[in-house]
Amino acid sequence: MTLIAVVGATGTGKTALSLDIADAVVALGARCELVNCDAMQLYRGMDIGTAKASAHERRGHPHHLIDVLDPWEDAAVAAYREAALAAIAGIEARGAVPVLVGGSGLYASSGLYEFAFPATDATLRAELEAELAERGPTAMHERLAAVDRAAADAIGPHNGRRLVRALEAVTLTGEPFRVGLPPEESLLRPTIIQHVRVERDRLVARLDERVERMWRLGIVEEARALRAAGIERGTTAQQAIGYRQALDQLDGAIDEAEAIARTQALTRRYARRQVSWFQRYPAAPPADPAALAARAVASLEA
Repeated sequence: MTLIAVVGATGTGKTALSLDIADAVVALGARCELVNCDAMQLYRGMDIGTAKASAHERRGHPHHLIDVLDPWEDAAVAAYREAALAAIAGIEARGAVPVLVGGSGLYASSGLYEFAFPATDATLRAELEAELAERGPTAMHERLAAVDRAAADAIGPHNGRRLVRALEAVTLTGEPFRVGLPPEESLLRPTIIQHVRVERDRLVARLDERVERMWRLGIVEEARALRAAGIERGTTAQQAIGYRQALDQLDGAIDEAEAIARTQALTRRYARRQVSWFQRYPAAPPADPAALAARAVASLEA
């Protein structure tokens, strides 16, 4: 059975395309269910800042792995992968077309490819996280570069969590930390990968407007509710772009204009990283929802 994966940078229209595909599947007499691979849409209450489709916008199509974590819980790729593969298997067992949709590169890849997760050790991880908090990501980047230059170059000096993970793996195994995708032939199942792209200048304009819309829709009040729900007790959710800036605005550390400007800059940077990640995926022609649906439905009948 063929899986459709709709991936790409934030703001490129992945959600709309995935729902159009689902509608086209239904028009062909089959059923379709969608599986989220946006790490921040896993969280309850994080709706505005993640552009999460509302129940109405989902058009009656079942969605999986949305609103499954409380804001104080930490997301983990290994746990996500297990849940995503189980969700896809369940969709297949029900005779429906599965569509994986989202822009978190590592999460998407974990649901598509064979993945071997490096060894982990809770004590070592805690020590490295404490060092990260004390010295910052630049120092951790320098430390990783001394033992694994390729991994350090690939991760960069800003992603503290991935730097910690790489240092943990290298320390435990003495082997280089693999960054990036496995080869294409290790896809878990027949898959149509639709990498959604938007020309850069147009994407930047979209992203800047999207951030302004987040503030108009009330992300500050959403952040206030998330604070009451314990977002600052965890690590992952409170670092979500937009929410950290909204919390800083609530604290009076920055004003609204600065919160918006910082969120826009961080969103543009994140989109560049996403574009770079998904460039490794096989090229695909422009999306035609009806054609994609037809290919997937044909696999149901094979």
